[in-house]
Amino acid sequence: MPTQPTSVDFVLSSTRHSRPFAADARFVADGRPKPVVVFVHGFKGFKDWGHFNVLADWFAHQGFVFVKLNLSHNGLVVGGTGDLEDLEAFGQNNFSLELDDIGALLDYLPIAKDIPPAEVDFSRLALVGHSRGGGLVLLKTAEDPRVQAVVTWAAISDVNPGWSEPLMQQWQQQGVFHVENSRTHQQLPLYFQIVEDYHRNRLRLDIRHNLRRKLRGRPLLIIHGDQDETVPVQRAQQLKQWQPTAELLVLPSITHNFGGAHPWSSTELPAEARQAAEATVEFLRRVL
Repeated sequence: MPTQPTSVDFVLSSTRHSRPFAADARFVADGRPKPVVVFVHGFKGFKDWGHFNVLADWFAHQGFVFVKLNLSHNGLVVGGTGDLEDLEAFGQNNFSLELDDIGALLDYLPIAKDIPPAEVDFSRLALVGHSRGGGLVLLKTAEDPRVQAVVTWAAISDVNPGWSEPLMQQWQQQGVFHVENSRTHQQLPLYFQIVEDYHRNRLRLDIRHNLRRKLRGRPLLIIHGDQDETVPVQRAQQLKQWQPTAELLVLPSITHNFGGAHPWSSTELPAEARQAAEATVEFLRRVL
């Protein structure tokens, strides 16, 4: 029977805001230094969504330290229900906050007291992101030389989803518009500040610019399902066009969540997620 991975929970803070946010690390404690994979969830996601804990254990068994975090304004509360409950915080989220949250985690990990130094090799650090998180890890890799490799799963290619002018006018006048969480049927607020943050930080948040200028030659794997109903596979092809040195893997008959759902009761990965995970591990073993 395989060794049960060690699981470490910790709470992070940021100089950008006053909200604590949770993260955890999984690894098999064998006294050997391991590469680190930081996994970033997407819009309306969180670190314990669906099969993500099963995924973390799977990566741990492959010889990685697997770290995942709740982005600070994703609607979860430290010590709360474990699901979206702070909708005011959700509405105050923006892309630069999320990038800084990832940075706070990367700053913290080398000094984390509960992760023994003998178990981890921070010179082999990779970011993996799903959906909106895929866009975030591309942008973070572009600005942080500590990141040695990056993998996207069903990633967005632009943080601006194509806000129309009528929407922008109404949104600015009202200060907020709502999107429905199809899983919970909650009406999730998005305050206009996310647009203002986008315009203040256009270059930092420009995936196309950063792929072309700052990721050339950096190890990058783009994974996407050809049946993605949320982020069309053409977005992956755009990313590859903007950075021709990237590797592109299009998985047939796979949708946006790679077979996952929330909650997830099985101890096994969805077959679709396992395909993406196996391709990710094969890539990281080559480049780290």
